[in-house]
Amino acid sequence: MTDVPTTRVRMGEITGDEARALYPRNPVVLLPLGSHEDQGPHAPMGDYLLAERMAELIATRATAEGTRTVVAPVLPFGKGDFFAPMAGGIALSAATFRAVLDEMLSELLRHNLTKLVVLNGHGGNVEAINDATRAVLRDRGLVIPTLYLWRIAGAELPKLVGAETAKASAGHGADPLTSLCLHLFPERVRTDLVRPPRAGGATALGLPARSLGAVEFDGAEVTLPQQYDAFCPESVGTADARLCSAATGRLIAERLTEIGAGFCHHFAKAENRA
Repeated sequence: MTDVPTTRVRMGEITGDEARALYPRNPVVLLPLGSHEDQGPHAPMGDYLLAERMAELIATRATAEGTRTVVAPVLPFGKGDFFAPMAGGIALSAATFRAVLDEMLSELLRHNLTKLVVLNGHGGNVEAINDATRAVLRDRGLVIPTLYLWRIAGAELPKLVGAETAKASAGHGADPLTSLCLHLFPERVRTDLVRPPRAGGATALGLPARSLGAVEFDGAEVTLPQQYDAFCPESVGTADARLCSAATGRLIAERLTEIGAGFCHHFAKAENRA
C-alpha cells in the first residue's frame, strides 16, 4: 500500500525529493525565534515552543489558503538580556546570536529562497534582528520583514478581552504567553503555582517600574542595566496571571494565525527587492 503524500510545513520533515521539487518555487519561509528563560513560576521556560507552534499554525493556514509556506527549525536560544539570574536558562551573547542569525539567513538565501519572514518571540532579539535584516538589505537589496508575535498579541489583547482586563493581565509572566500556553500546551502549565501580582508593583532603585529595564522618575522613563529579579522576583511583577485562560489563549492564537497567514499571502505577491 502506497502512502498518500501530505503537505508538510516543517522544513525538517520535508524529504529531499520533496525539497528539490518545492524550493525552486520560492515558498514563504518562516523563521521562528524565541528564548529559554523564566516565564513565570507556573509557565514552561521555553517560549520558543510557542513561537514554533504559532509558526506552524500560520504556515498551515497560509498553505491551505493557497500560499505555500514552510517553517524553518526554531532557534530556541535568544540573545541574553535580563534573565541571567535564572538557573537553567540558556541565552546567547549578542555576537553569537547575530552570527547564528546571519548564517541562517545566508544559507537560505544562497538557494534563492528570498521570501523569508522572521517570527520573533523574544524582546531581547529585536535589536539583533533589525541589524541582521538591515545588513541583508544593504548587501543584497532584499527586504526581510519581522513579525514580533508577542508585541502584536499585546496590541490585540484589549480588542479580545477588553481594555480593563488586558491592562491587568498583560506583562511578563502573564498575558499573552500564559494564556497562549494554556490553550496550546495546557499540560505544561502548573496552574497551582500561579501567584498574585506583587503588592505595590515592581520597583528598582526605589522607583516604580514601567517595564523590564525601565523605571519612572518624575514622569520620565529611565532605563536601567538591571537583571529581571530586581524588577519582578520569581518573574512576578504587576501583571495578574490569575486572569489568564485557555479561552483567551484561543482568541490570541486565532488572531495571530489570521494576521500571520494574511501577511504570508501579501508578502508572497510583494516585490521585496529594494
